[in-house]
Amino acid sequence: MKILKRNRVAFGVIVFIVLLAVQIFLGKTGHLIASVIPYQKIDPYDSFAEISIHHAFELIIALLIILFLSKLLNLDFFFRLGDKKTGIKSVILFGLAFTAISIAQHTLMVVNNQLPSYAFPLDGKNILGTLGFQLLLSGPAEEVLFRALPIILLTYSFGKSIKIKGNLTLEVILASVLFAFAHINWSLMPLTFEVNFFQVIYAFVLGTIQGIVYQRCKSILYPVLMHSISNVLMVSGGYVFTALFS
Repeated sequence: MKILKRNRVAFGVIVFIVLLAVQIFLGKTGHLIASVIPYQKIDPYDSFAEISIHHAFELIIALLIILFLSKLLNLDFFFRLGDKKTGIKSVILFGLAFTAISIAQHTLMVVNNQLPSYAFPLDGKNILGTLGFQLLLSGPAEEVLFRALPIILLTYSFGKSIKIKGNLTLEVILASVLFAFAHINWSLMPLTFEVNFFQVIYAFVLGTIQGIVYQRCKSILYPVLMHSISNVLMVSGGYVFTALFS
């Protein structure tokens, strides 16, 4: 039994490393593909097209990986409605809480004269393009790649879901670590490593909340909605407060 447990731990570590490598590869490859597509006529300020192409690529490949693994290993990645009552309640409460957080944060930015500045004009195309990305691509792509894929594979590698406390599990924490790492800017050539600690902690906390909802509801739909809602609220909040107070 002890040997089996040790093997499970080792298997989990290997799967975690493989997931990290896959996520790095998809991230870098997505940017590479976007760089060779001539989108500048549509988006001359590079405000939404490049990141949309990048996330669309990640989403497609992640879905293909999930389709392959679900058949190979007979895994359920919860692409269904699941527990609708708990899921809808979670989305509503999260949306209300995040609306309050967005208003409070942007109010503090106004008070401290720290409203965001933009490298593109706030015209109809850029506003619709950026909000469209946040609504339609950021949630689906990132929740499939950083929530569904790692949580199910880590649970499979450990042989079971490992509870830490309450609804919090080890696989959710590890998936959130992977998600937080994706928000670190780094490269090998040239060697650079830049960490925005607020952004990393923010990603980890939201990732953990969405991971808990994913496991509780047994559906990827509700974390996707939560993710998209939070991103749209933060981005649109910046636009509204900048228009009103700049």
